[in-house]
Amino acid sequence: MSQNASTTDIQNPDAIHLVVLTGMSGGGKTVALRALEDLEFYCVDNLPTALLPELVAAVSHGGAEGKRRNIAVGVDVRNRGEDFVKMPLMLSELAAAGVQVHLIFLDSRDDVLIKRYSETRRRHPLSPMGLSLADAIAEERRLLRPLMAIAEKVIDSSELNVHQLRRLVATGYAQATEGLTLMFQSFAFRRGLPLDADFVFDARCLPNPHWEPRLRPLSGKDAPVREYLEAQALVGEYFDDTVRWLDNWLPRFAADDRSYVTIAVGCTGGRHRSVYLVERLAAYYRARHEGALTFHRELE
Repeated sequence: MSQNASTTDIQNPDAIHLVVLTGMSGGGKTVALRALEDLEFYCVDNLPTALLPELVAAVSHGGAEGKRRNIAVGVDVRNRGEDFVKMPLMLSELAAAGVQVHLIFLDSRDDVLIKRYSETRRRHPLSPMGLSLADAIAEERRLLRPLMAIAEKVIDSSELNVHQLRRLVATGYAQATEGLTLMFQSFAFRRGLPLDADFVFDARCLPNPHWEPRLRPLSGKDAPVREYLEAQALVGEYFDDTVRWLDNWLPRFAADDRSYVTIAVGCTGGRHRSVYLVERLAAYYRARHEGALTFHRELE
Protein backbone atom coordinates (compact mmCIF):
# COMPACT_ATOMS: atom_id res chain seq x y z
CA MET A 1 0.00 0.00 0.00
CA SER A 2 1.41 3.36 -1.03
CA GLN A 3 0.26 6.80 -0.16
CA ASN A 4 2.16 9.95 -1.05
CA ALA A 5 0.42 12.15 1.51
CA SER A 6 -0.67 11.46 5.03
CA THR A 7 -4.33 10.78 5.77
CA THR A 8 -6.11 13.96 6.84
CA ASP A 9 -8.71 13.31 9.51
CA ILE A 10 -11.99 15.15 9.22
CA GLN A 11 -11.88 17.41 12.26
CA ASN A 12 -15.35 18.93 12.06
CA PRO A 13 -18.11 16.43 11.24
CA ASP A 14 -20.75 19.20 11.44
CA ALA A 15 -19.25 21.13 8.51
CA ILE A 16 -20.17 20.64 4.86
CA HIS A 17 -17.60 18.21 3.43
CA LEU A 18 -16.91 18.01 -0.31
CA VAL A 19 -14.66 15.13 -1.37
CA VAL A 20 -13.44 15.40 -4.97
CA LEU A 21 -12.18 12.09 -6.34
CA THR A 22 -9.95 12.28 -9.38
CA GLY A 23 -7.00 10.43 -10.84
CA MET A 24 -6.00 7.93 -13.46
CA SER A 25 -8.66 5.88 -15.24
CA GLY A 26 -8.39 2.41 -13.74
CA GLY A 27 -6.88 3.79 -10.53
CA GLY A 28 -9.94 2.96 -8.40
CA LYS A 29 -12.07 6.11 -8.49
CA THR A 30 -15.31 4.15 -8.90
CA VAL A 31 -14.45 1.90 -5.95
CA ALA A 32 -13.64 4.94 -3.80
CA LEU A 33 -16.86 6.69 -4.82
CA ARG A 34 -18.89 3.62 -3.85
CA ALA A 35 -17.14 3.46 -0.49
CA LEU A 36 -18.20 7.05 0.22
CA GLU A 37 -21.71 6.31 -1.04
CA ASP A 38 -21.90 3.50 1.53
CA LEU A 39 -20.97 6.12 4.14
CA GLU A 40 -24.07 8.06 2.99
CA PHE A 41 -22.19 10.73 1.07
CA TYR A 42 -24.25 12.27 -1.73
CA CYS A 43 -22.25 11.04 -4.74
CA VAL A 44 -22.11 12.37 -8.31
CA ASP A 45 -19.74 11.12 -10.99
CA ASN A 46 -18.34 13.18 -13.88
CA LEU A 47 -19.81 16.52 -12.81
CA PRO A 48 -18.70 19.65 -14.73
CA THR A 49 -16.63 21.98 -12.54
CA ALA A 50 -18.94 24.93 -13.12
CA LEU A 51 -21.78 23.05 -11.43
CA LEU A 52 -19.93 22.33 -8.18
CA PRO A 53 -21.23 25.41 -6.26
CA GLU A 54 -24.79 24.70 -7.37
CA LEU A 55 -24.49 21.06 -6.28
CA VAL A 56 -23.13 22.00 -2.85
CA ALA A 57 -25.87 24.60 -2.36
CA ALA A 58 -28.66 22.29 -3.51
CA VAL A 59 -27.56 19.28 -1.46
CA SER A 60 -26.49 21.05 1.74
CA HIS A 61 -29.39 23.53 1.94
CA GLY A 62 -32.24 21.22 1.02
CA GLY A 63 -35.32 20.57 3.11
CA ALA A 64 -35.24 18.72 6.41
CA GLU A 65 -35.32 15.34 4.69
CA GLY A 66 -33.06 16.21 1.79
CA LYS A 67 -30.29 18.13 3.57
CA ARG A 68 -26.91 16.40 3.31
CA ARG A 69 -23.58 17.60 4.70
CA ASN A 70 -21.29 15.09 2.99
CA ILE A 71 -20.82 15.24 -0.78
CA ALA A 72 -18.47 13.33 -3.09
CA VAL A 73 -17.82 14.13 -6.74
CA GLY A 74 -15.89 12.14 -9.33
CA VAL A 75 -13.78 14.06 -11.86
CA ASP A 76 -11.67 12.48 -14.60
CA VAL A 77 -10.60 12.92 -18.23
CA ARG A 78 -14.18 12.49 -19.39
CA ASN A 79 -14.66 16.06 -18.14
CA ARG A 80 -13.89 18.91 -20.52
CA GLY A 81 -10.26 19.99 -20.67
CA GLU A 82 -10.91 23.45 -19.22
CA ASP A 83 -12.36 21.82 -16.10
CA PHE A 84 -8.89 20.84 -14.92
CA VAL A 85 -7.74 24.45 -15.22
CA LYS A 86 -10.79 25.87 -13.42
CA MET A 87 -10.93 23.27 -10.66
CA PRO A 88 -8.22 24.72 -8.31
CA LEU A 89 -9.85 28.16 -8.28
CA MET A 90 -13.33 26.69 -7.84
CA LEU A 91 -12.22 24.56 -4.88
CA SER A 92 -10.46 27.55 -3.34
CA GLU A 93 -13.64 29.63 -3.57
CA LEU A 94 -15.70 26.86 -1.96
CA ALA A 95 -13.16 26.55 0.86
CA ALA A 96 -13.30 30.32 1.41
CA ALA A 97 -17.09 29.99 1.73
CA GLY A 98 -16.65 27.51 4.59
CA VAL A 99 -16.89 24.19 2.76
CA GLN A 100 -14.39 21.55 3.93
CA VAL A 101 -12.80 20.55 0.62
CA HIS A 102 -10.85 17.28 0.27
CA LEU A 103 -9.21 16.44 -3.06
CA ILE A 104 -8.12 12.79 -3.43
CA PHE A 105 -5.99 11.69 -6.39
CA LEU A 106 -6.09 7.96 -7.19
CA ASP A 107 -2.97 6.85 -9.01
CA SER A 108 -1.40 3.59 -10.16
CA ARG A 109 1.70 2.49 -12.03
CA ASP A 110 1.45 2.47 -15.79
CA ASP A 111 2.12 -1.28 -16.04
CA VAL A 112 -0.69 -1.98 -13.56
CA LEU A 113 -3.10 0.27 -15.46
CA ILE A 114 -2.27 -1.50 -18.72
CA LYS A 115 -2.83 -4.89 -17.07
CA ARG A 116 -6.17 -3.78 -15.62
CA TYR A 117 -7.38 -2.57 -19.00
CA SER A 118 -6.30 -5.79 -20.69
CA GLU A 119 -8.08 -7.90 -18.05
CA THR A 120 -11.35 -5.95 -18.16
CA ARG A 121 -11.21 -5.22 -21.91
CA ARG A 122 -12.41 -1.69 -21.23
CA ARG A 123 -11.49 1.17 -23.52
CA HIS A 124 -9.51 4.07 -22.14
CA PRO A 125 -11.52 7.34 -22.22
CA LEU A 126 -8.89 8.90 -24.51
CA SER A 127 -8.85 5.97 -26.97
CA PRO A 128 -11.23 7.78 -29.39
CA MET A 129 -8.37 10.27 -29.97
CA GLY A 130 -6.56 7.51 -31.86
CA LEU A 131 -3.92 7.01 -29.17
CA SER A 132 -2.41 3.71 -28.13
CA LEU A 133 -3.17 2.66 -24.55
CA ALA A 134 0.31 3.65 -23.36
CA ASP A 135 0.05 7.05 -25.07
CA ALA A 136 -3.46 7.59 -23.71
CA ILE A 137 -2.21 6.98 -20.16
CA ALA A 138 0.67 9.42 -20.70
CA GLU A 139 -1.69 12.09 -22.05
CA GLU A 140 -4.06 11.52 -19.13
CA ARG A 141 -1.21 12.10 -16.68
CA ARG A 142 -0.40 15.37 -18.42
CA LEU A 143 -4.01 16.58 -18.27
CA LEU A 144 -4.46 15.68 -14.61
CA ARG A 145 -1.13 17.10 -13.42
CA PRO A 146 -2.70 20.36 -12.08
CA LEU A 147 -5.10 18.39 -9.88
CA MET A 148 -2.45 15.99 -8.62
CA ALA A 149 -0.30 18.96 -7.60
CA ILE A 150 -2.96 20.31 -5.21
CA ALA A 151 -4.36 16.99 -3.95
CA GLU A 152 -4.77 16.65 -0.21
CA LYS A 153 -4.04 12.95 -0.56
CA VAL A 154 -2.52 10.82 -3.33
CA ILE A 155 -3.34 7.11 -3.11
CA ASP A 156 -1.32 4.63 -5.16
CA SER A 157 -3.64 1.67 -5.70
CA SER A 158 -1.07 -0.44 -7.58
CA GLU A 159 -0.78 -3.01 -4.79
CA LEU A 160 -4.28 -2.62 -3.31
CA ASN A 161 -7.20 -4.96 -3.83
CA VAL A 162 -10.77 -3.67 -3.89
CA HIS A 163 -11.33 -4.33 -0.19
CA GLN A 164 -8.12 -2.59 0.87
CA LEU A 165 -8.89 0.49 -1.22
CA ARG A 166 -12.42 0.77 0.13
CA ARG A 167 -11.14 0.43 3.68
CA LEU A 168 -8.45 3.06 3.12
CA VAL A 169 -10.96 5.58 1.79
CA ALA A 170 -13.58 4.77 4.42
CA THR A 171 -11.22 5.03 7.38
CA GLY A 172 -9.93 8.38 6.16
CA TYR A 173 -13.39 9.94 5.88
CA ALA A 174 -15.50 7.99 8.37
CA GLN A 175 -15.31 10.85 10.86
CA ALA A 176 -17.64 12.88 8.63
CA THR A 177 -20.39 10.42 9.58
CA GLU A 178 -22.04 9.93 12.94
CA GLY A 179 -21.08 6.86 14.95
CA LEU A 180 -18.89 3.97 13.90
CA THR A 181 -18.24 2.99 10.33
CA LEU A 182 -18.82 -0.74 10.00
CA MET A 183 -17.34 -3.01 7.34
CA PHE A 184 -19.32 -6.26 7.02
CA GLN A 185 -17.35 -8.90 5.15
CA SER A 186 -18.43 -12.38 4.02
CA PHE A 187 -15.87 -15.13 3.50
CA ALA A 188 -15.34 -18.89 3.15
CA PHE A 189 -13.68 -20.67 6.07
CA ARG A 190 -12.04 -23.09 3.65
CA ARG A 191 -10.04 -20.18 2.22
CA GLY A 192 -8.93 -18.86 5.59
CA LEU A 193 -9.94 -16.10 8.00
CA PRO A 194 -9.82 -12.43 6.91
CA LEU A 195 -6.68 -11.04 8.52
CA ASP A 196 -8.18 -7.61 9.18
CA ALA A 197 -11.38 -8.74 10.93
CA ASP A 198 -12.14 -7.36 14.39
CA PHE A 199 -14.96 -9.86 14.98
CA VAL A 200 -15.68 -13.20 13.26
CA PHE A 201 -19.06 -14.97 13.26
CA ASP A 202 -19.42 -18.57 12.09
CA ALA A 203 -22.61 -19.27 10.10
CA ARG A 204 -21.77 -22.87 9.15
CA CYS A 205 -24.34 -24.16 11.65
CA LEU A 206 -27.20 -22.71 9.58
CA PRO A 207 -29.15 -24.55 6.85
CA ASN A 208 -27.10 -24.48 3.66
CA PRO A 209 -28.75 -23.41 0.36
CA HIS A 210 -25.86 -25.11 -1.44
CA TRP A 211 -27.67 -28.43 -1.08
CA GLU A 212 -30.69 -27.10 -2.98
CA PRO A 213 -29.81 -27.61 -6.69
CA ARG A 214 -31.84 -24.60 -7.85
CA LEU A 215 -30.09 -22.32 -5.35
CA ARG A 216 -26.54 -23.59 -5.74
CA PRO A 217 -25.55 -21.27 -8.66
CA LEU A 218 -26.99 -18.22 -6.87
CA SER A 219 -25.65 -16.10 -4.01
CA GLY A 220 -27.01 -14.62 -0.82
CA LYS A 221 -27.83 -11.46 -2.76
CA ASP A 222 -30.43 -13.25 -4.87
CA ALA A 223 -34.10 -13.26 -3.87
CA PRO A 224 -34.62 -17.07 -3.96
CA VAL A 225 -31.72 -17.58 -1.54
CA ARG A 226 -32.97 -14.80 0.74
CA GLU A 227 -36.46 -16.32 0.76
CA TYR A 228 -35.07 -19.78 1.55
CA LEU A 229 -32.99 -18.50 4.48
CA GLU A 230 -35.69 -16.21 5.85
CA ALA A 231 -38.04 -19.22 6.01
CA GLN A 232 -35.61 -20.93 8.43
CA ALA A 233 -36.32 -20.07 12.07
CA LEU A 234 -32.70 -20.81 13.00
CA VAL A 235 -31.45 -18.10 10.63
CA GLY A 236 -33.70 -15.48 12.21
CA GLU A 237 -32.55 -16.51 15.68
CA TYR A 238 -28.89 -16.30 14.60
CA PHE A 239 -29.39 -12.84 13.11
CA ASP A 240 -31.21 -11.53 16.20
CA ASP A 241 -28.51 -12.87 18.55
CA THR A 242 -25.76 -11.36 16.41
CA VAL A 243 -27.46 -7.95 16.39
CA ARG A 244 -27.99 -8.07 20.16
CA TRP A 245 -24.31 -8.83 20.68
CA LEU A 246 -23.14 -6.09 18.31
CA ASP A 247 -25.59 -3.54 19.74
CA ASN A 248 -24.20 -4.28 23.19
CA TRP A 249 -20.50 -4.08 22.34
CA LEU A 250 -20.09 -1.69 19.41
CA PRO A 251 -20.90 1.38 21.57
CA ARG A 252 -17.94 0.41 23.77
CA PHE A 253 -15.67 0.74 20.74
CA ALA A 254 -17.23 4.07 19.79
CA ALA A 255 -16.62 5.31 23.32
CA ASP A 256 -12.98 4.26 22.95
CA ASP A 257 -12.62 6.63 19.95
CA ARG A 258 -12.71 3.84 17.38
CA SER A 259 -14.20 5.04 14.10
CA TYR A 260 -14.00 1.81 12.06
CA VAL A 261 -14.73 -1.84 12.87
CA THR A 262 -14.65 -4.87 10.54
CA ILE A 263 -17.16 -7.65 11.21
CA ALA A 264 -16.63 -10.87 9.25
CA VAL A 265 -19.26 -13.57 8.75
CA GLY A 266 -18.09 -16.89 7.35
CA CYS A 267 -19.67 -20.04 6.01
CA THR A 268 -18.33 -23.03 4.08
CA GLY A 269 -18.26 -21.58 0.57
CA GLY A 270 -18.75 -17.87 1.27
CA ARG A 271 -21.57 -17.55 -1.28
CA HIS A 272 -24.92 -18.05 0.44
CA ARG A 273 -25.34 -17.86 4.23
CA SER A 274 -22.52 -15.43 4.97
CA VAL A 275 -23.41 -13.15 2.04
CA TYR A 276 -27.06 -13.07 3.10
CA LEU A 277 -26.19 -12.23 6.71
CA VAL A 278 -23.70 -9.52 5.72
CA GLU A 279 -26.25 -7.83 3.47
CA ARG A 280 -28.95 -8.04 6.14
CA LEU A 281 -26.66 -6.74 8.89
CA ALA A 282 -25.50 -3.82 6.73
CA ALA A 283 -29.12 -2.92 5.91
CA TYR A 284 -30.02 -3.04 9.61
CA TYR A 285 -27.24 -0.64 10.62
CA ARG A 286 -27.76 1.71 7.68
CA ALA A 287 -31.38 2.06 8.80
CA ARG A 288 -29.99 3.22 12.15
CA HIS A 289 -27.91 5.85 10.31
CA GLU A 290 -24.62 4.05 10.86
CA GLY A 291 -22.03 4.04 8.10
CA ALA A 292 -22.00 0.45 6.81
CA LEU A 293 -19.97 -1.02 3.96
CA THR A 294 -20.04 -4.55 2.56
CA PHE A 295 -17.42 -6.73 0.93
CA HIS A 296 -17.95 -10.29 -0.29
CA ARG A 297 -14.50 -11.81 -0.58
CA GLU A 298 -15.46 -14.94 -2.49
CA LEU A 299 -17.83 -13.13 -4.87
CA GLU A 300 -15.42 -10.30 -5.72
